[in-house]
Amino acid sequence: MIAARRLTKKFGQTTAVDSVDFDIPKGQVVGFLGPNGAGKTTTIRMICGYLHPTAGRVQVGGLDVAEHSLEVRRQIGYLPESAPSYPEMRVGEYLKFRAGLFGLSRTERRRAIAFVLKRCWLQDVRRRPIQQLSKGFRQRVGLAAALLHSPPVLILDEPTAGLDPTQIQEVRGLIGELAGEHTILLSTHILPEVELTCSRIIMLARGRIRAAGAIDELRAKAAGEARYIVETNTGSAHKALTGTATVATVQSKMLDDGWHRLTVVARADSSDLRETISRTITSVGGIVRELHRDTPSLEQLFMRMIGDADGSATQSPGGNGS
Repeated sequence: MIAARRLTKKFGQTTAVDSVDFDIPKGQVVGFLGPNGAGKTTTIRMICGYLHPTAGRVQVGGLDVAEHSLEVRRQIGYLPESAPSYPEMRVGEYLKFRAGLFGLSRTERRRAIAFVLKRCWLQDVRRRPIQQLSKGFRQRVGLAAALLHSPPVLILDEPTAGLDPTQIQEVRGLIGELAGEHTILLSTHILPEVELTCSRIIMLARGRIRAAGAIDELRAKAAGEARYIVETNTGSAHKALTGTATVATVQSKMLDDGWHRLTVVARADSSDLRETISRTITSVGGIVRELHRDTPSLEQLFMRMIGDADGSATQSPGGNGS
């Protein structure tokens, strides 16, 4: 649904986005991650047609953004981090105004406004001026405005900024409901939010994509080696597991209650070892009270990506500072 090819944006001597390539399939919720200055907002603005790329191209729904700007914008609902509005307008008036900008007929307008008011939990405030609303409600008004013309693509920049925990949960639920009928690009720095709402992620740092794919796949790749954490009541497990062909190393630590915590590192070509570990410990008379595969968190993956990007920039005199 969204495809970028060697997408580049320069501001003078600064390269904000550097030859970026990615694809976002129809109906997926994709997290767009990166530290401040990574190039996320610049990339989003090029997708929406607000900025022209210095080089490369981006397509939405098969249409080139540069060549078919108006048609592309009709396919996109965009919610910036600070949702734009006219604060003196009432919620219903503002949505009516926005619906008119999208070219909806009077009948379509009424239907669309009623739909987004209900979906974004705004019925009770439809007659209140926007300036009297909390930041959470103003954010909902922005999301409702982005949904008015039922766009196939939604681009949400920090959609839960300033919301309380209950409102955040409601917005997450709404994003889940919208997935499938809309393709959603979710730009955020709140990593748990990405894990709960997104099927795939794209990580940017210093204007370049550092990682992209399904979250579980990226975690496994970042791990480098499969590690298993085991708690057992027998010290014999260490020797038994060390002699297993698929195990590279075993480290053991005695716990306060007399049990042993083992860290088992698998060989590179090994499949899932949980059954093997459990059977091996049982064969020497041990009991397993805990066994799980240890994978890096999204936060660890994010920090590693940033560290790699900073290291590359330090080594390369031509690295950009965006």
